[in-house]
Amino acid sequence: MTFMQTASKEHILNTLTAPLIEQIPFTARGDDLFIKMSQILDDQPEKVRIDLKAVLDGFLIKMLKNQASDIDLGGAGCRGKIWYRIFGNKSPDNSTQNFPVEATDFLLLNILVSSQRNLLLKDRNLDFSYGIDLSNGKNQRFRVDIYFDLEHLAMNMRRIDNTIRPFKSLGVNAEVAKALSLKYYKYGLSLITGITGSGKSSTLDTIIDANNRTVDSHIVVISSPVELIHKPIKSVVRHREVGRDVESFKAGAIQALRQDPDIIVIGELRDPETIMTALEITDSGHKTFSTLHTSSAMDSIERILGEVPTEEQNRVRARLADVLTCVISQKLVPSLDGKRVLAKEVLIANSSVKAAIRNNNISEIYQMLMEGSEKGMNTLEQDLKRLFTEGKISKENAINYSNNKSKIVQLLSETSY
Repeated sequence: MTFMQTASKEHILNTLTAPLIEQIPFTARGDDLFIKMSQILDDQPEKVRIDLKAVLDGFLIKMLKNQASDIDLGGAGCRGKIWYRIFGNKSPDNSTQNFPVEATDFLLLNILVSSQRNLLLKDRNLDFSYGIDLSNGKNQRFRVDIYFDLEHLAMNMRRIDNTIRPFKSLGVNAEVAKALSLKYYKYGLSLITGITGSGKSSTLDTIIDANNRTVDSHIVVISSPVELIHKPIKSVVRHREVGRDVESFKAGAIQALRQDPDIIVIGELRDPETIMTALEITDSGHKTFSTLHTSSAMDSIERILGEVPTEEQNRVRARLADVLTCVISQKLVPSLDGKRVLAKEVLIANSSVKAAIRNNNISEIYQMLMEGSEKGMNTLEQDLKRLFTEGKISKENAINYSNNKSKIVQLLSETSY
C-alpha cells in the first residue's frame, strides 16, 4: 500500500464504523460494552479489518510527516480529534472529521488480538509495540499504551526513533563514558532518569549500542514494551518484552541470572520489588542499567530508599552505596531553533558520594555535583547555564526547566556578555 493510499483512508473512519456502531445494544455499558464491541468486530469480513488498520496507519504516517513524537486519540478527553505532540506541544489535528468515541473504540480494538483484549479488560491498561511498513521499504515502530477513559478506549502512541544516536552525542566526560562501559566497569548500577518524554529510552539505547559495538558480551534487555531492537554486533543481545516473553521486570531479571549475562537492562524500576531485584543482581557481580521517573540524581537516590520499609533502609542504603556507579538525570528543553536539546545532570558515585549515601547525608550530594566537574559531574543548573551561554536555549527556559530556581538565577547572573 502506497503512502497516499494509506493517508487517504484516515477520512473514512466514520463511514467504516457507522454500521458497526448501529449493532451495539443500547443498554451495553462497562465491560459488557467492551465485550460486545469485540464480538461485532470479530464478525466483520477481513476487508473491513484491513481498512480499519489502514486508517490507523494513515494517522501514524501523518505523525511521521509532521515530525511528531506522540499521537493521542479516543475517549472523551480527545473531543473526537486526533492529537499530535510536535516539538513538545500537543494540539489537535483540525483537518480531520470529528470521530465518535465508538468509532475510535473499534479502531483500537482492531489492532488487538484476543489475549491482549483480555489483559486490557483485566488490568484496564495495555502496553505493547506496533509497527508499520513505510513506502521506502523500512519499518517504523511505536510504543503503545491503550487504557480506559470514561468506559471508552484511549490511546497514546510514541514514535520509536529507529536511529540510534552516536555515543559522542551524549556529550559526557571520559570518566562517565568509562563508568557506562563494560570494558572498564564489569559491574555496577547505572540509572538514566527523567520525567516521561525526557528521552530516557533513547539515551539507554545509545549506551546499549556502545557496549554492543565495543565489547564481546551477552546483553539481556527486559522492556515493557520492547522499543528499538538492537542487532547483535560484538554481543549477543536478547530482547524480552514484559507480558509477552516474560511475566514481569522482576521475573525477567531473576531469570537473566541463569542466562550467563554480562549486562542486564531493566527497562524501568517501577516498584519496590523490581528496585530490590536490581540491587541484588548488581550486587551479585553484573553490570545493570535501568531508568527511573525522577528529575535529579538526589531524587533518584531518595526514591530508591523511600520504596523500602524503615527497618530495611540501613541495609538498602549500604547496598546502594556499594553498587551505584552513575546517575544521568535529563530533560529535553525547547531550543531557540524550535526543536529540543538535551540537558542533563551527571553523578559519578565516587567514594565521597558513596559515603554520603551510606551515612544518609543525601543533601550533601548537590555540592559534590557542583564541584565535581573534573570527574565529569555537574548539576542540571550548570548544564542549563552552558546551553544558555552557547546560545541554544532562552534564559526563560533555562529557569523554567531547572530543579533549583534560586541556583539557576544565581548562575545566570554570573554570565556576562
